[in-house]
Amino acid sequence: MAENQNIEYKESWRDEYLKWLCGFANAQGGTLYVGIDDAGNVVGVQNAQKLMEDIPNKIQAGLGIVADVN
Repeated sequence: MAENQNIEYKESWRDEYLKWLCGFANAQGGTLYVGIDDAGNVVGVQNAQKLMEDIPNKIQAGLGIVADVN
């Protein structure tokens, strides 16, 4: 699966990626994959469980929306 207007890969989470999520929310939707490099290779993330808790809170606090985080 290659990156396109609805799919974006990031090797690690940064709060600046809330911009991407805002763009997805204002368009046709989309998916941001964290722990995958630009070539589509899985590189993993450190502290995945903490990210699974932090990211939804950051999305709600920063954007005021509720997003599915899997």
